[in-house]
Amino acid sequence: MTESLSVSVWRGGAVGAFREYSVPRRASQTVLDVVTHIQRRIDPTLAYRFACRVGMCGSCAMTVNGVARWTCRTHVARVAPHGRLEIAPLANLPVIRDLVCDLDVFFEKWQRARGRFEPSAPASTDFARIAPDSGERRAAEAGIECIGCAVCYASCDVVAWNPAYLGPAALNRAWTLMNDARDAAHGARLRAVAGDAGCHACHTQLSCTERCPKGISPTAGIAGLKRMSVRALIRGAL
Repeated sequence: MTESLSVSVWRGGAVGAFREYSVPRRASQTVLDVVTHIQRRIDPTLAYRFACRVGMCGSCAMTVNGVARWTCRTHVARVAPHGRLEIAPLANLPVIRDLVCDLDVFFEKWQRARGRFEPSAPASTDFARIAPDSGERRAAEAGIECIGCAVCYASCDVVAWNPAYLGPAALNRAWTLMNDARDAAHGARLRAVAGDAGCHACHTQLSCTERCPKGISPTAGIAGLKRMSVRALIRGAL
């Protein structure tokens, strides 16, 4: 007899309810496998997102048993040893339908944090030569692998309390660019992230760092922005 999983899945939008499903338990089964089984074999109206299935795109992020995770890299055996799963959309984001969230606000905050590279030299200029062992390069490299999955944003209590807060992903992106010697917008970017909803709103609870599937520490980057902004203020440059 095949062992079954008891799975509660959020159905609806901002208003909705959990619906119960019974799913066969398989060896090496991921949470994304479970959601896919429900959509393909039980209820084709279930809405969810996924793309690569191998931890490269981040689009399958959901809340699994209360924790934001990549469902493609989360094995059922690790999070549901007793055969019980609760799957919900990411927190701190508007729900479009079922397990699908609207990420507009998440990426709008990247824009507010000036999270785009602004070159200081024309494209015709030769490649910049930056020593790989320089402090700035190492600082940028520590946070540059972010793929925008929003797991950190969904895990951040400050975002839950203060929806205007830029959030760990946008601030981590700003930190990587502040350490890029080729970027021309350091001053404007620092002013963008030093306000009431920026880096100084962080309470250093470390949820973003603990949950990041890429092993990035947005907390460290935010602390770096705090130091930069204080030094700029003392110099009268902020």
